[in-house]
Amino acid sequence: MEQRCMNADLVFDSALIGKYDKAGPRYTSYPTAVQFHEGFTDSEYRDMALAGNATGKPLSLYLHIPFCDTVCFYCACNKIITKNRRHAGPYLDHLHREIALQGALFAQARPVTQLHWGGGTPTFISPSEMRDLMRVTGEHFHLLDDDSGEYSIEVDPRETDEHTIALLRELGFNRLSLGVQDFEPIVQKAVNRLQSREITLNVMDAARREGFKSISVDLIYGLPLQSVASFGRTTDDIIAQNPDRVSVFNYAHLPDLFKTQRQIDSDALPPPAVKLDILKMTIERLTAAGYVYIGMDHFAKPDDELTLAQRAGTLYRNFQGYSTHADCDLIGLGTTSIGMVGDSYSQNLKGLEAYYERIDQDRLAVFRGVRLDADDRLRRAIITELICHFALNFATIESKHDIGFSDYFVVELAELADMASDGLLALDSTGIRVLPAGRLLIRNICMVFDRYLREQVNRRFSRVI
Repeated sequence: MEQRCMNADLVFDSALIGKYDKAGPRYTSYPTAVQFHEGFTDSEYRDMALAGNATGKPLSLYLHIPFCDTVCFYCACNKIITKNRRHAGPYLDHLHREIALQGALFAQARPVTQLHWGGGTPTFISPSEMRDLMRVTGEHFHLLDDDSGEYSIEVDPRETDEHTIALLRELGFNRLSLGVQDFEPIVQKAVNRLQSREITLNVMDAARREGFKSISVDLIYGLPLQSVASFGRTTDDIIAQNPDRVSVFNYAHLPDLFKTQRQIDSDALPPPAVKLDILKMTIERLTAAGYVYIGMDHFAKPDDELTLAQRAGTLYRNFQGYSTHADCDLIGLGTTSIGMVGDSYSQNLKGLEAYYERIDQDRLAVFRGVRLDADDRLRRAIITELICHFALNFATIESKHDIGFSDYFVVELAELADMASDGLLALDSTGIRVLPAGRLLIRNICMVFDRYLREQVNRRFSRVI
């Protein structure tokens, strides 16, 4: 069996990866969005929101800006491609009104400890529109003014300069996520994302000068014309810039689901073996540079908040990825946004016309979701512990959920025994400990506890590696 240790916490085992490399959820929620249904209405969401005020839990806000100037062929996000900046005006008008509708449901005493603008390209909108959006948000929610919150924004360096960065810091953002993907010109041309190294580094330098607390960089492996050598150059260049976090995502080529991916030449994609070699090289170089593998494609510096939270056992995962803010109600704002309020998940309408029509009726834009039952809450707790901390204590789960673990999970424990024999995890009467060889395959381990996945015939997920 080919096996090479990357560090004390992570082992890259090609044979095991080959055996377990199948499609599965990324578990930003459980149940996943596949289980959302239109029987969950805006009225039920309203009831959940109002009831949640009694908890006094802090809030997390996600605001979706769907517009992009140009299309990246690999992209599977919900976006609207346009060069006409005036299209943002009507959208933001409706978003302001939705913020007011949502804000009326939540007690003003509940602080917003986490805020995120995503897209699309949030920096597509003008400086005055950014100011207005943050002002309106602050009128209806209790935003923190002491820089203690986790306020982040995704930026496209091609749509950002030093003046934009200064404005974002002024507005209260203290964390920045930059899309890089790959610095190689031939790869950028193949995916229609022409973004020079200089533009990217200028944005990173500006963010440091303005005092952003965290800078995160996104890379993608498996894009057309990539090789181990070429992606190694990008990886080395990023490491030299010393970002706080690096995410290395697997490109999932699903042209039947995402039309823009049909513009990618599938023959130019690296073969599976080369793709694995790229990932292996990237892990080696990041860990050698001192980055800690958090899980699910994410690496962070040893003193980063995510690393410290994982070490303290307080790391969490939601639709915004790994987070240090576990005990929040998450409110999704804008088209397609997903929220988590109380024991429920909900999603807003996807099309602009439908979204506008609903807001014009002074109604929430929620059109589907799911209310969790006791089994959902139990399995969500298990999956969250495993995906965040690579360990599970049976007694803790039994106490919190009033079950006998070995009786409740007879089938699952049998499957885990097979994984234990493969060296993915250690299993005994007290719990589960994910071993270094199993950390890259944590999605597979979590999938064992996914009741819906067992019942699902057509699985529309990306592959785990």
